[in-house]
Amino acid sequence: MNFPVSGSPAISAVGLRKDYGDRSVLRGVDVSVPWGQNAVLFGTNGAGKTTLLRILAGLARADAGDMHIAGLRMRRSGGRARTLVGFVGHQTLLYSDLTCRENLVFYAKLYGVRHADARIETVLARLNLDDRADRRVRTLSHGMQKRLSVARAILHEPDVLLLDEPESGLDAESVASLGELLNDWRSSGRTALLTTHSHEIGQAWADRTLTLDRGRLTEQVPSERDAVATIMASDRGSV
Repeated sequence: MNFPVSGSPAISAVGLRKDYGDRSVLRGVDVSVPWGQNAVLFGTNGAGKTTLLRILAGLARADAGDMHIAGLRMRRSGGRARTLVGFVGHQTLLYSDLTCRENLVFYAKLYGVRHADARIETVLARLNLDDRADRRVRTLSHGMQKRLSVARAILHEPDVLLLDEPESGLDAESVASLGELLNDWRSSGRTALLTTHSHEIGQAWADRTLTLDRGRLTEQVPSERDAVATIMASDRGSV
């Protein structure tokens, strides 16, 4: 894990605005996610969730506002900040005529992953893709491609994961494995921000939940896990 700027949250954004023509998609969004937490973003279709994640990942540019990833200001250190992010979107960002392993080899070179061969085998095993490592991506089901997208996103061990409906197309076993991965991610001190339409899954995975409604962040509710942690901290302080 990269050492963050002292006191800085993993993700911080202030006043993010994004317009597409006459339509305002984000209308002054403020969001902050600390280290060692998984945050889940809820919202209806068109609320701006995907746009927000793409902006945080450096794949789209906000019309106004400022943001930091791991303490790095995106406007000033965008290239460095993007290397600290793993992103899974609706598009897989995979090369369909390459095999699973060949895709990961390509991205390992792109990110300068050390001991790439060993790391590739590790992520293939983690996403249960060992037996499909040498199959071309275009021959895989949607769910398998989604699992490979997650493998691609964690390959370079980024500090921040941004996942847009990562459970889409996954079977129950794969969803459970993804939940375990996110738990491990949080335990290592890293951070994830993800979207989902499933409140059951979101509440199970989240340390905190947020809601986007028509381009505005309207709600930030601690999950049950966060509430328990707050009570325990209060109890310790009263001893």
